[in-house]
Amino acid sequence: MPTTTMDILRDQPLSTWFGVGGRAKRLAKPATLDELRECLRLDPRLRILGDGANLLVRDEGVEELVVSLAQGEFAQVSVADAGAHAIVSAGAGVKLPQLINDCVKQGLAGLEVLGGIPASVGGAAVMNAGGAFGETGAVVHAVHGLLREGDGGTPRTFTKVQCHFGYRHTLLGIDTPRGPAGAVKDFIITRVDFRLKKGDPAALRKRLLEVMEYKKKSQPLAENSAGCVFKNPTLTDELPGIAVAGRTVSAGMLIDKAGCKGMKVGGAEVSSVHGNFITTKPYAKAADVIELIAQVRAKVQATFAVELQTEVVIW
Repeated sequence: MPTTTMDILRDQPLSTWFGVGGRAKRLAKPATLDELRECLRLDPRLRILGDGANLLVRDEGVEELVVSLAQGEFAQVSVADAGAHAIVSAGAGVKLPQLINDCVKQGLAGLEVLGGIPASVGGAAVMNAGGAFGETGAVVHAVHGLLREGDGGTPRTFTKVQCHFGYRHTLLGIDTPRGPAGAVKDFIITRVDFRLKKGDPAALRKRLLEVMEYKKKSQPLAENSAGCVFKNPTLTDELPGIAVAGRTVSAGMLIDKAGCKGMKVGGAEVSSVHGNFITTKPYAKAADVIELIAQVRAKVQATFAVELQTEVVIW
């Protein structure tokens, strides 16, 4: 049995933005790449915990070793000059909102369009997190990490082109139930390099505030939720009065038109503010959210013959 010099915490709560779900049987907090490699030796199936903003943990908890990268070298940021641009290198555990604010203050443009997205840098990169104003992949320069192979993993770097950023996915399909064809499902992101253009801090601050104001008006930010539950689907057939085949449409709009707003299961409810958000009460269970997801999918399928795919990751 592989051993590690780190403390392995037992029966630990897992903080997610839903505020519900099971616990980790084992939790590790490596501070260095070598310690992360020790974790891989201990459990090659380990799961990486980011900010918990796009995660739902089943009530039974997690058997695999859960690893948090919110400390040590995984929480550090460096900036290198590149002429009219700068390369900002951020550890996978860096919180995206804090990185955005720091870059705006330094007059580095590109991340401000992601304002209001709660995520770790690693989580934002692997799912190409984004919204109405832009996506993470647009400013990624390179992604560094470990392939789950060999003794403790193999260091590897992927360029932006190699990542193949698409709508809510990359070829680095970590912890996704069904990654795209050719996905590198056994890659752990440790650091992301962003190529940001130098700009005016005041103008960037104004833009960030505009993005945040839009989100406050259109999303239930004050309630427990994990953001958008479903990906926006691309229609295979025309939906009269909505869109022609081949168009990508809003999942929230379909959920609203299918009459799902306000649907409840236990302590979980489809938000009345935004149909693609499921909010939870303090007494909710992860099972409530999972059942409500199933009911919403079924109702949209019955109404529009459109199958919604989840954006939220379920452990």
